[in-house]
Amino acid sequence: MNKKQVTLKDVARLAGVSTATVTRVLRNESLVTEKTRKRVEQAIQQTGYRINIVAQGLRARQTKTIGHILQGTAPNPFFIGVALGAEQEALYHGWSILAFNVQHDPERERSGVETFIQRRVDAILFTTPLCEENVRIALEAGLMVIQVERPTALSTPTVTADNYAGTVEAIEHLITLGHRRIAYLGEIPPGPAERKAQPYRNRIEHERFAGYCDTLAHHQIPLDIELIILDRFYTSADNGLSAGYHAMQKLLRSGKRPDAVFATSDIIAAGVLQALYAVHLSIPEDISVVGFDNTYSPYLSPPLTTVEQPMEQMGRAAVQMVIRHFQQHQQEEPTHIRLTTRLVVRGSTGPRKRLS
Repeated sequence: MNKKQVTLKDVARLAGVSTATVTRVLRNESLVTEKTRKRVEQAIQQTGYRINIVAQGLRARQTKTIGHILQGTAPNPFFIGVALGAEQEALYHGWSILAFNVQHDPERERSGVETFIQRRVDAILFTTPLCEENVRIALEAGLMVIQVERPTALSTPTVTADNYAGTVEAIEHLITLGHRRIAYLGEIPPGPAERKAQPYRNRIEHERFAGYCDTLAHHQIPLDIELIILDRFYTSADNGLSAGYHAMQKLLRSGKRPDAVFATSDIIAAGVLQALYAVHLSIPEDISVVGFDNTYSPYLSPPLTTVEQPMEQMGRAAVQMVIRHFQQHQQEEPTHIRLTTRLVVRGSTGPRKRLS
């Protein structure tokens, strides 16, 4: 068996017991018979399950330490914003944060979970989880888990932002300025089957695209598929900058130039600005541009109108849930916190250009 892929389920299957029984053995609890304990320990040794080296007495005492698994700290500053908020809130309450940057690699994420279990942290924050099985490992080890921004289907407390309302506010802003040909550049939203199988995983893409479509429909503006570019923007090394540039080039070549562009991240919007600059179009005189996140937006030229994500507030809220959990000393139903976004208007949007 590949030791890198061994999970608690593998140990349980080999020993012929439940995962709960394996966890009891790892914690050295007395509710397991000696015969079963030996069988589980043999399975642990045979599979090379790495967590067992520190699992005995794992929950013997509270460490006031939270592990924070970050999907990637660059080039998207969103994760840094959440991490900063979590760190500040933990420090205020006398707790500490251990951060682990997984660089978009599920295997590194698993390694981070195992490292935090070895360090005997009291809870793990996932911003955002890459693999559901890694979240499950943390839960089966008895840790409190909080999923931030893009949760899996596993039942844990979550912290998310209202992406739908943020998009509606952005499109309303452009319509108020007189724009009607509003382009949309964003990730491919999930289809009905995918939403049913993973109701939370791709909710961000679905909410943002739905906000765009619904707002146009509310103002009786026909949906023009030539103004919509859905792609895998974040697969590029620059996390969407070059993809935003090429998507804007495609729109300009189509011969149906938009009045305005809504990009679903500041990084994509930065690529849009570069493409418009390359063909000597003025912003916002020729085309207005709106982004999402409020990360790079103040530093672009012109400064970008964008939907601000409550990044630091998300990190603070996650840590507050952990602290409340340990102060109350009791198991509660998972809490789901949904924070509001806000539109920050800057120089990249203006009234629709009147044609002479």
